[in-house]
Amino acid sequence: MDPPKRVVVCGGGVIGVCTAYFLSKKGAAVTLVEKSSIACAASGKAGGFLALDWCDGGPVSSLARASFNLHRTLAEQLNGAQLYGYRPVTTLSVTVTETTSSASTRKSGPNLPSWVDGPAKGPRTIGTTETTAQVHPQLFTKTLVSKAAEEYGLKVVIGKLKKVEVVEGAATAVVLEDGGVIEADAVVLALGPWTGKLSLLGSIFRVSGLKAHSIILEPKDPSAITPHALFLSYYPAEGGKPMDPEVYPRPTGEVYICGMSADADVPDDPEQITPVPESIRVLKNVAKSVSSHLVEGEATVKAEQACFLPCTDDSLPVIGQVPGVKGCYVATGHSCWGILNGPATGAAVSELVLDGHSTLVDLTPFNPARFLRPKIR
Repeated sequence: MDPPKRVVVCGGGVIGVCTAYFLSKKGAAVTLVEKSSIACAASGKAGGFLALDWCDGGPVSSLARASFNLHRTLAEQLNGAQLYGYRPVTTLSVTVTETTSSASTRKSGPNLPSWVDGPAKGPRTIGTTETTAQVHPQLFTKTLVSKAAEEYGLKVVIGKLKKVEVVEGAATAVVLEDGGVIEADAVVLALGPWTGKLSLLGSIFRVSGLKAHSIILEPKDPSAITPHALFLSYYPAEGGKPMDPEVYPRPTGEVYICGMSADADVPDDPEQITPVPESIRVLKNVAKSVSSHLVEGEATVKAEQACFLPCTDDSLPVIGQVPGVKGCYVATGHSCWGILNGPATGAAVSELVLDGHSTLVDLTPFNPARFLRPKIR
C-alpha cells in the first residue's frame, strides 16, 4: 500500500482551510502553513453570506451552486448551526434615505422586519431560506481546522512562506522564512490577496486587494433581531451617490454591517490592516438609520475592522495547476464570494491534487494558464 500523499497547503484562510480539510479527509498527509493565525484576515472578518443562485449566468455559477449545497451538507455533518452559526435566512433589498432628524418614535414600515424601524422603504425579497443562508466565517474556518486536526491528522505550522522548491519542473518542498523546509509531493497556494507577493505566481497573473470595512454590534435585546439579511440602497443625508452596505444579523446575537470598499495596497502582515475612521463612521450612521436597536447606547460596538478581498483582472477565481510546475496548485481570487465558494473550491482542488481532475466542478474557466500570453511565432 502506497504511503499517503504529502501535501502542503499554504494559507490559513477559508480557501486554504477547506482545501486542507478535504485533502486530509480523503487520506492525504496534510500540513497547513499560515503566517499569522487561522482566519486572521478576510476569512475572519467577512460577512459569511451564502447564496445559491446569485452567480448564475456566469462561469462561477456551477462552483457557487455546488458550494452552497456543500455548506448545507457540512453544517449537517459538523453541527454547523451550533458551532459556527449556519442558518438559512430571508434576504431583503431595502432603500434607506438617511435623515438628520432624530425622531423619538420609530416604527417599521409595511413588509419590513419589526426591528428595521428607520427611514426604510421598498422592501423586496431577493433570497429565501431555500436560496440564502449564512455562517460565522471565522468560526466556520476554525471548526474545519479543528475537525481535520482531530480526526484526519492535519498539522498546522505557523510560519511565513519564502518559496516553493521546484526541482526539474516539479514542486518538491515549501521553504519558510525561518529556514524550515517541509517536503511535499504537492503544494497548494491559497494566499488570498498576498498571492502576487510570491514571484512564482506574480509572474503569471495579478491579484489585487479590495479593502472592505465592517463593524460588529451587539444589541441590548438580540432576541428582537430576526434572521433577515439586508442589502441596502443607502442615500446619505448630505447627498451624493447611493451606497450599498449590507446588514447581517447573526445567531450569536451580533449584527454585522459592511461596505465602504476601495482599492488599496495590501500590507505584508495581515495584523497591520487597520480601518479608515471615516468608513467606520459611515457604517455607524448606516446602523442607526436602519434600526433603533443598532444606535450606539442601545448596541455595543464589538469590532471596527477592515480586510482585503482578493480580486483578479478578469473577476474570476484562479483555481488549478500552476503552469510549468507539476504538483503545484493555486486557489485564490474569489473576491466577495470566498466564504460561499470555499467548500466547493477545497473539495475540487482536493480531487485535482489526488485524482488528477475534479468531478465536482469543471475548473476549466478558472485555470491559471488563461493568463499566459500566446507565444508569437
